[in-house]
Amino acid sequence: MITFDLVKNDPEVRTYIEKADAVMVAIGYTEHSYAHVTRVAVTAEKILSVLGYSQRDIEIAKIAAFLHDIGNLVNRVNHAHSSAILAAPILRRLGATPDEIADILSIIGHHDESSAAPVSPLAAAVIIGDKADVRRSRVRQMLLDPHFDMHDRVNFSVHQAEVIIDAQEKAITMEGTIDPEVSSVVEFFEAFLPRMTLCRKAAEKLGLRFHLRINGANLL
Repeated sequence: MITFDLVKNDPEVRTYIEKADAVMVAIGYTEHSYAHVTRVAVTAEKILSVLGYSQRDIEIAKIAAFLHDIGNLVNRVNHAHSSAILAAPILRRLGATPDEIADILSIIGHHDESSAAPVSPLAAAVIIGDKADVRRSRVRQMLLDPHFDMHDRVNFSVHQAEVIIDAQEKAITMEGTIDPEVSSVVEFFEAFLPRMTLCRKAAEKLGLRFHLRINGANLL
C-alpha cells in the first residue's frame, strides 16, 4: 500500500522536486523545494485531522501535496497539469490503487488558482495548504534586485503566518503578521486576491467559512 513516507523518500520523486525547484530559481520564482511541499502536506493534514477525516484520506492528501509542484520542471505554465501527468506512473509504481491514483491526480491538477476548483474535501485542504505558505524564507531575490516584484515583497514582509481551524465555529482563518515598511496590507490583499478567492471556495467545500486576518485586521 502506498504511503506518504514511501513517496517522500522515493529517489525519482526527490529528483523531480529538486529539478523543479531549480527551474523556479532560474526563472526568478519563490522557493518550491522540499520545505514548501512539506508545509503544504502538514497544513492539509492539520485541517483534515481537526475536521475528523480518516487517516487514509489524510495520507492521500499528503501524497498529493508532496507531488503537487513536480510539473514545474517542465514549465511553470500549466504546471498543475504537468505535475499530475508526471505523478501517475510514480503512483502506479509505488502501489497506489486506480481509485487512489484518480483521487491524487485530481487533487494535484486542481491546486493552481489559474485553473483550479476544490473538487473534493482533500483537494480543498491541499489548496489551502498551498496558498497559506507565505513566508520570508521563500524569497530568493534581494530587496534591491530588479526582479524583486510585488509577490517577493509580500512574502518578504511576512513575519508569521498560520492557519487556524475552528471546527465548532465552522471557520478557518489564515492569519499573518507583516512588516508594513516592506509591504502594505492593501498590497498583500492585491497580490493574493485570486488565491484567497480560491481558498474561500475551498473552505466552503470543507463546510467552513474562510477568513483572512493580517496585522489584526479582518480582510475577508
